[in-house]
Amino acid sequence: MGPRRRPHRLRLGLPNLILPAQHETAAGVVGGNTAGNTWLRRFAAWRRLGLFAPLAVLVAMCALVAAANPAFLSFGNMVRIANSAAIPLILGCGATFIILMGSIDLSVEGGVAIGTMIVASLAINDSNSNDFGWFAPLLAIAAATLLGLLNGAIHVLLRIPSFMATLGTWFIGLGIATVALGGSSVRVMDPHIRSLALQRFGGFPLAVWVALLVFMVTLGVQNYTRFGCYLFAIGGGEDIAELSGVPVRRIRVLAYAVAGLFTGIGAVLAAAQLGQSNAVIADGRLFTTITAVVVGGTALTGGEGGVGRTLIGTLIVVVLANGMVMLGISPYVHQTAQGLMIIAAVALSTRRIAFRIVK
Repeated sequence: MGPRRRPHRLRLGLPNLILPAQHETAAGVVGGNTAGNTWLRRFAAWRRLGLFAPLAVLVAMCALVAAANPAFLSFGNMVRIANSAAIPLILGCGATFIILMGSIDLSVEGGVAIGTMIVASLAINDSNSNDFGWFAPLLAIAAATLLGLLNGAIHVLLRIPSFMATLGTWFIGLGIATVALGGSSVRVMDPHIRSLALQRFGGFPLAVWVALLVFMVTLGVQNYTRFGCYLFAIGGGEDIAELSGVPVRRIRVLAYAVAGLFTGIGAVLAAAQLGQSNAVIADGRLFTTITAVVVGGTALTGGEGGVGRTLIGTLIVVVLANGMVMLGISPYVHQTAQGLMIIAAVALSTRRIAFRIVK
């Protein structure tokens, strides 16, 4: 038996951090098990092929819709697609960080509702005489970040599963927004805030450039910081990460706060795009966000994926909706297609062979 190779380690100065996904099995180390080696090579090839599946789906969808309706490729339609993808991409970037840890954040709609409520109530509006200018969006982002911090604190300190913790804060956020708005809609009339949706640069609304900036920053944090590596380590195996010196509890709370920050930014863009706030302004945002992340290829079990895949997933969701509109297909069929798509994405991205029991 040849010498046992040491498993790879992250090269970012982390203390003896070994990702569980990088551990070699006995079949891969011991050269005598030919059948085991063959099976592992085939499995690895299948996994590598799966990385490109979402991109292939996106290209195929664009080709099919363009063949049926050439107007799909017009610049005006590209602008509509980019504008529709701006908010889901920002929300998806935050959700990706959470899902990479193997957790979930259901409070997206509550955070968006609180954020839009603060923007509409404190900026120039048709309900009161407030005129806080750009302080309104900043306060909205701060409030959403605090909600995310609350999510992390409840989940980590009280040891409540992330599903239940964020489900509770989702309805807390919706309740606060509904009470504050009195069940009515408040129009946003501040021209500077509205310019995020109405003013254009390079033919695209400013909201698109804001989303692109958020995506680039998130990609850099994920790939070039310890925080990003810690997210993968926790999702790959929390117990091993903790033994390797990763501050798991602190990273979990910080990740939820960052997700809340992105929710706040998305809320500001939602208020700018729709020009109002009401209790149902965030309806459907959660499903779109989770769908974009999962369809892009980020595993719900954690430790695999990233914001790059979330970008592809967001475009798939948006192009699907846009294409069905251009082809005159009922929006109810669109909802059915989204449901089928997320089931297929989870089925393809989950390594079910690793689980003897699925609950």
